Amino acid sequence: AKEMIINHIDSFIQERIEFADQVIASQGATKIVDNDVIMTYASSYVVEQVLRKAHADGTKFRVIVVDSRPKNEGKTLLKKLVSAGIKCTYITINALSYVMKEVSKVFVGAYALLANGNVISRVGTGVVAMMAHRFKVPFLVCCETYKFHERVQLESISFNELGDPDDLIATQRDDDDGEVLVDWRDNRKLRLLNLVYDLTPVKYVSMVVTEVGLIPATSVPVVLREYADKSKQLS
Repeated sequence: AKEMIINHIDSFIQERIEFADQVIASQGATKIVDNDVIMTYASSYVVEQVLRKAHADGTKFRVIVVDSRPKNEGKTLLKKLVSAGIKCTYITINALSYVMKEVSKVFVGAYALLANGNVISRVGTGVVAMMAHRFKVPFLVCCETYKFHERVQLESISFNELGDPDDLIATQRDDDDGEVLVDWRDNRKLRLLNLVYDLTPVKYVSMVVTEVGLIPATSVPVVLREYADKSKQLS
């Protein structure tokens, strides 16, 4: 029984994650053409694979990596893309509106894709999506189908994850002013909220790149139903 469970887990990882990422990379790369300016936010492994595949295929494009505190994950992605020979620009999210006029497409990853088409992803993704919508730039979400969920959610508060509030503040400085907000916990009028994820409404999502194809975000229930039917047949 133990060996059977291990085999099922290995099969799931290979089919629904590793193979899925390869297919998504190939599918997503077809949407990148010469002279494109691709924007991405924070760091997503599957988006990285899409950009690497497009670069390997000989497509000439530039990437704008958008980052934000407190995690600054974009720096990790930036380092990998530059090492791969991909031309990049690095900005923080406050410069989003300034550079969006240069962008031809936005690619982001996802933590989950909900049954109503809304996207749960790294906090700040919703802002990028709204700005892309404002500038009429296609917003593509790269997401494996194992992240599809029957949950329906309309906002970011009822279900989320809290990060360390200390990550939001600088507790020390190099100048003579000394420590900054080191005693914030003693201030009853000060509260820090470090949300890890946010929700991007389905109306801002142009397309979802998955291992089953390029689909609209509203197709999540269909995909979930297909997998449920297959599970019943196997059982």
